[in-house]
Amino acid sequence: MATFFIEEKTFEQIDFTTSMLEKASYENCKFINCNFESLHLFNYSFLDCTFKDCNLSMAKLSKTAFRNIHFDACKLLGLKFEDCHTFGLAFSFTACNLNHSSFYSLKIKGTKFINCSLQEVDFTDTDLSNADFTDCNLLKATFSNTNLQKADFSTAYNFSIHPEANLLKKAKFSMHHLSGLLHHYQIEIV
Repeated sequence: MATFFIEEKTFEQIDFTTSMLEKASYENCKFINCNFESLHLFNYSFLDCTFKDCNLSMAKLSKTAFRNIHFDACKLLGLKFEDCHTFGLAFSFTACNLNHSSFYSLKIKGTKFINCSLQEVDFTDTDLSNADFTDCNLLKATFSNTNLQKADFSTAYNFSIHPEANLLKKAKFSMHHLSGLLHHYQIEIV
């Protein structure tokens, strides 16, 4: 982990692909309209930080620490969150595009995905108990051996979840989107 600390600083409209992001532990920092696209964030640490209108697409997250992070209106395409440092891993997402990303085998209980695009995201073997998927598009998202107990899908759409291949006890679904639970049975709903 980085030993240099940067606290309570706001970074605004910085393209870190052309301007160096210091190798450090960032605490209580804000990143607004910044570009991290395809950066190698190996061993960077972020604690209690906010990323707003940022692009982190295709960034390499090997041993990156995200602890209590909020992503707001960010572009997060193709990220492998399972490469992150898992100790204290906690984040929430609002109005983000996470298409083609992966949370494979992570324990991210209670994670909030609010109004996000989660198309073709891999949630295989992930613990998403108590997660919130309010107004999320889950087209072609993969749920296999996923713990979805008490997760809220009541306003989520385009999901396809096999009830026998996932834990769904007390998960919430809307009557209008139950076809996403029956898709695997090849039942025609008219």
